[in-house]
Amino acid sequence: MTRLNAELLAADAAEPITSAGHAQLGIAVLAGIAVIVLLITKFKLHAFLSLTIGSLALGAFAGAPLDKAITSFTNGLGSTVAGVGVLIALGAILGKMLADSGGADEVVDTILARASGRSMPWAMVLIASVIGLPLFFEVGVVLLIPVVLMVAKRGNYSLMRIGIPALAGLSVMHGLVPPHPGPLVAIDAVKADLGVTLALGVLVAIPTVIIAGPLFSRYAARWVDVPAPEKMIPQRASEELKKRPGFGATLTTIMLPVVLMLSKALVDIVIDDPENTTQRVFDVIGSPMIALLASVLLGIFTLLRPAGFGKERVSGLVEKGLAPIAGILLIVGAGGGFKQTLIDSGVGEMILDISEDWSIPALLLAWLIAVGIRLATGSATVATVSASGLVAPLAVGMSTTETALLVLAIGAGSLFFSHVNDAGFWLVKEYFGLSVGQTIKTWSVMETIISVVAGGIVLLLSLLV
Repeated sequence: MTRLNAELLAADAAEPITSAGHAQLGIAVLAGIAVIVLLITKFKLHAFLSLTIGSLALGAFAGAPLDKAITSFTNGLGSTVAGVGVLIALGAILGKMLADSGGADEVVDTILARASGRSMPWAMVLIASVIGLPLFFEVGVVLLIPVVLMVAKRGNYSLMRIGIPALAGLSVMHGLVPPHPGPLVAIDAVKADLGVTLALGVLVAIPTVIIAGPLFSRYAARWVDVPAPEKMIPQRASEELKKRPGFGATLTTIMLPVVLMLSKALVDIVIDDPENTTQRVFDVIGSPMIALLASVLLGIFTLLRPAGFGKERVSGLVEKGLAPIAGILLIVGAGGGFKQTLIDSGVGEMILDISEDWSIPALLLAWLIAVGIRLATGSATVATVSASGLVAPLAVGMSTTETALLVLAIGAGSLFFSHVNDAGFWLVKEYFGLSVGQTIKTWSVMETIISVVAGGIVLLLSLLV
């Protein structure tokens, strides 16, 4: 169905850096998380330093040699920055191009003109769901956040009222609907039918995203009433521009990564031959980095040139676009380092061992295992891969519909309660300018709602089909 990410498999199968028992590992996890939260909230230490210290504390409590704990943290930081950092940088450049050329103004003004106050959250969840269908979560975030912030600012909307629906649309697509990597890996592991899983995934996703997005955002906006952070809001384009890019040209530039990545996913499904030349070409042009890079290059001609930007001004724009994201990159990378320390300590294996003897229905077992691994490691993809491998034998003898629901149960569980060991948690926190507590009240609760609602719908469907 799809090739499994080799690096992920290697990390998942790595020898633990400690021989600690389950009780000691459990205490180490709680202690590491407590250290991070205390340093940030009580002592107001920068999140990057707090995550670094918390990772070392986790290794110490787990009885891991200090040098191995350091290696795990640095490897996790490096792989996270390598995978996400370039996407954040390209997204920042594209956001700056959209802002300075006037393209973002055109998009925001069009959205504000077409959608009224009550319909705005629904418009945002629809936009995010469409864009999020082929995109990795991080790519969707860097594409959508500038629009979310500008809509909230200029329309005088609560940031959470607009932001939560957008994040919900992206997250639900990421966890439940192929062609995202997690669902595809689970489909391959339990030998489910892609078409049936896709159809049921959309069926589960629609009510889930409505509840976790527009409906929950009403309460999130009351709990956390914060303005859009000024440093992250793209400023209005200069009045000196020759002209503002049209809505069509701007939309084409924004949607190019969506089209390229969706094309790659479809070609992978239809051809399914790694040696095929066509598939290899689409694997390259549809990779997140190349897709975003293509959008940035296209933006030079569709956004900047019509606005009268010369070569020197383009270079200066790129430099200014990268400046605000330095702190975000370090924090997100450190979150990845903490996650890798958890994985290398054997926490995922601990969850799998504990769950082996649970005598409960297969769908609920799959959801619970994915929840446990997600809480322990912070990685939705690791949770999906590990849970799929464990419950795959249960799929033998299941009907086509049942195996598809098994995939969706795993996907739902993998989204449960994102917290300080998830790089996505820090990405949302920094982009929205929230505190740790505010991020938990909004983002973490939203992820939990998605997981519980989707899991409940999957169990309900299993009784009806």
